[in-house]
Amino acid sequence: MGTHTQLMTRGSIKKNLISFAIPIFLGNLLQQLYQTIDSLVVGNFVSREALAAISSIGSLTMLLVGLFQGIFVGAGVVISRSFGEGNKDSVEKAVHTTMALALISSLLLTVFGYRYAPVILSWMKTPSDVFIDAEVYIRIIFAGISTLVLYNTASGILQAVGDSRNPLKFLAVSAVLNIVLDLLFVLKFKLGVAGVAYATIIAQAVSVVLSFRLLFTTRDLVRVEIRKIAIHRRFVAETLRLGIPSGIQNSVTSFANVILQYSINLFGAAAIAGNGAFMRIQGFAFIPITAFALALTTFTSQNLGAGAYGRVREGARFGIIFSMVVAEVLGLAMYFGAAPLVALFSRDPQVIFYGVQKAQIISLLLFPLALSHAMAGLYRGAGKSIVPMLVMLAVWCVFRIIFIQVGLAIFHDIRVVFWAYPVTWSISSVIFVIYYFTVDWMGQKSHERAAA
Repeated sequence: MGTHTQLMTRGSIKKNLISFAIPIFLGNLLQQLYQTIDSLVVGNFVSREALAAISSIGSLTMLLVGLFQGIFVGAGVVISRSFGEGNKDSVEKAVHTTMALALISSLLLTVFGYRYAPVILSWMKTPSDVFIDAEVYIRIIFAGISTLVLYNTASGILQAVGDSRNPLKFLAVSAVLNIVLDLLFVLKFKLGVAGVAYATIIAQAVSVVLSFRLLFTTRDLVRVEIRKIAIHRRFVAETLRLGIPSGIQNSVTSFANVILQYSINLFGAAAIAGNGAFMRIQGFAFIPITAFALALTTFTSQNLGAGAYGRVREGARFGIIFSMVVAEVLGLAMYFGAAPLVALFSRDPQVIFYGVQKAQIISLLLFPLALSHAMAGLYRGAGKSIVPMLVMLAVWCVFRIIFIQVGLAIFHDIRVVFWAYPVTWSISSVIFVIYYFTVDWMGQKSHERAAA
């Protein structure tokens, strides 16, 4: 099996972006599907409290994993730019440096997450009737967190050189296996939330084996050789320069979401489960947003590496508009179908009430979320990852927390928490648009002055 590298510096811009984004879209769809199956199985065959437990830890997991995932975004930009320049030696060294960082990250996350995630659950005021299941689930997930880190690393390396097809294939195998194991562990062996966690880890481990089998055997530029895995200082410095801002952005945004989850926890298990059920549904609308954001990152970094500034600007316009339109169409579908969709997870009237309430607030306002993510992906590809970090730190973290704390002090209504999302998405979108039109974010003028 070989890699499907794609040089995005020539040919149709729309075709490049769509052909790269579609496999990512399908892969994320599969991932969201099996995560949704987790919730469906638990909500229908275990209990409302168990559904609340696995719904309450998503932000916590991302809080601890987000920094490292951001660093690997930086690694992908370095690999993409070297690939766009046609520098084979740089691609090889960047790939093996990324592998070394992945192994170190896996060890740190396993130790820290397993030890301290339950402590953070306590800080989040997780209700007592939810806490035991949440602790069981989070400990198992972090015991096997290396499978998530290593798969994302392998997938990121392949996507950086335009190969989004093979990660899709591996994820498809993982998704089917996860669903089968969910049903086996929960329905037959009665393992509850522990069974769902074990299914996730085992399925992810299979995707890791498939991914690294390809990287170890391919003859393309991204071939991994164990003896070459090492820290190359220049590539570490560049990866950290580009990746740490993205990682900080992930972590601080997740920290804000942990505060949001803390606020939702105050309203009890039904609110947690209803919010979690709708978040699974919303995840499907989020898929094209993340697919095009990543496509824009890879497209931008490859084309800037080749000095194709006009292609970058044209690709930016198409990618941003396309993702906004698709997100809003899906938002309309969620708005009108919220009640039956939430009822798939639980027939509890209170759970359905909270899920529908959130849907009615945010479903029609997904376009600013799409705009923010697309432009953040664009700026990361241009090497300006500090920009989305600062914007999302200020708006999605600081302002969001202030909005919730002040709002709840005045109204003590869960709708305050729900409104925090579209309000902060809209503010960040305005800032990103202003930056786009007022700053030389591609570095084109600097390049022209240097050439002159």
